[in-house]
Amino acid sequence: MKNTPFTQKHIALGAKMAPFAGYNMPISYTGINDEHATVRNNAGVFDVSHMGEFILKGENALDLIQRVTSNDASKLEAGKAQYSCLPNENGGIVDDLLVYCIEPNKVYMLVVNASNIEKDWNWISARNTKNVEMHNISDKTCLLAIQGPNATKILQQLTEVDVLNLKYYTFVKGTFAGVENVLISATGYTGAGGVEIYFEDKDGAADKIWDAIFEAGTPKGLKAIGLGARDTLRLEMGFCLYGNDIDDTTSPLEAGLGWVTKFTKDFTSKSTFEKQKAEGIKRKLVGFEMIDKGIPRSHYEIKDAEGNVLGFVTSGTQSPSLGKALGLGYVATSHASLDTEIFIAVRDKLLKAKVAKIPFV
Repeated sequence: MKNTPFTQKHIALGAKMAPFAGYNMPISYTGINDEHATVRNNAGVFDVSHMGEFILKGENALDLIQRVTSNDASKLEAGKAQYSCLPNENGGIVDDLLVYCIEPNKVYMLVVNASNIEKDWNWISARNTKNVEMHNISDKTCLLAIQGPNATKILQQLTEVDVLNLKYYTFVKGTFAGVENVLISATGYTGAGGVEIYFEDKDGAADKIWDAIFEAGTPKGLKAIGLGARDTLRLEMGFCLYGNDIDDTTSPLEAGLGWVTKFTKDFTSKSTFEKQKAEGIKRKLVGFEMIDKGIPRSHYEIKDAEGNVLGFVTSGTQSPSLGKALGLGYVATSHASLDTEIFIAVRDKLLKAKVAKIPFV
């Protein structure tokens, strides 16, 4: 099992540790509900150094990205990022990712899911037919996400870069806590505001940055947050998690990701998605709220009142912000409209739920 440069920090803070995507990661410190509320109302720090980062360089870098991703990366200027998908050849999704434009047409950074680093690298490499220079910098890149409405106020004192006014899906590079060449981006996964900081752990940079953040933030209530609260926060926003809500068998259109599927260029499975768009999809990822008492869990069947299977739950939890159980799941398009009554099969019971608007909060 791999460690991040912050593993000993988590253990010293009393974190409950568990394996995740091959890494020893903090799941919670003081408890998921407490950590969730900290991020929604104030600020928290997530160690997400397990994520993958690839650098693509050269005159054909954009061409490669355009062919393997669903969104249109030609629209990106320097300092802009976009959410996208890597479609497979059967109309499913290899992974979802972020594309950062460092130098238009020349230098890009792709940020991929921890569990898919090798899979994505192999997928993109196999399609690199025009000698794009590729570097997998995952193992040497640290990534901290400082999220919450007060996150940028706390961090501003640590950098001359204007983080207070960093627009969503933009990034800057600068000195942070005395460490040079830190990439600061506003592409958070919690819906609570804040930034992510990418940097290389050399000359003690990881300790320096972690300590500076907590020195500045602890008096203001900033806390370390585990992956448990990261999941409840993203679920309240209706953000897809790869391996749960999207995978090799789900199409971006079914998952509500038509907005990152641009037909103005050629890319893998384009014709499949065009056909789906023209004919209409047969199932759709929806949000739902429980009416009856019970927690929906991944893979539970979703049924109609007669017990006919409509689909399945992909993610579910008790929402700390709303105090009710909610989830995401695929249902037949006939049952995807808002407020449609559906039932979640929990053991031998059918628990009533209704299709709800995303985001939940």
